[in-house]
Amino acid sequence: MEYNRDRGTDKEKEFVEKLVKLNRTAKVVKGGRRFSFSALTVVGDRKGNVGWGFGKANDVSEAVRKSIDKAKRNLMQLPLKNGTIPHRIQGSYKSSVVLLKPACSGTGIIAGGPVRAIMEAGGITDVLSKSIGASSQYNVVKATFDGIKQLMDIRKISRNRGKPIAEIWG
Repeated sequence: MEYNRDRGTDKEKEFVEKLVKLNRTAKVVKGGRRFSFSALTVVGDRKGNVGWGFGKANDVSEAVRKSIDKAKRNLMQLPLKNGTIPHRIQGSYKSSVVLLKPACSGTGIIAGGPVRAIMEAGGITDVLSKSIGASSQYNVVKATFDGIKQLMDIRKISRNRGKPIAEIWG
């Protein structure tokens, strides 16, 4: 039996890791302040797979590592149509609402910080977005992923309808 030592590293190299938010909290103790860090990251392969993770630790690098590991475990498929999303969606989480609309080629990613990081990591090149309501970066990320869950994949739709993809898209 042949053992490949580089098996795990190839998969890790193909992911794009983006740090969305790094937060520092302080706990006052007898000797002074004790700092703790939390990190919110987005991971994607620029081919339609994207995930997010949140990690906490007493060290910055450890918090980022934990969040990246969680993001790689929470990957989800992002349906692409010519570099954009197939249809308009609205995702919400608590009081954050994210509106995503497909855009024609050459438009670029018209989005704010967390949404832009998710779209770039997922491989989307053209999209319009609007963040409505609370602007907490954690909630905006959750709202964006709620919208991604609502996206319909053309292969599933064509299989359910019993029609070829070309007939549905035109």
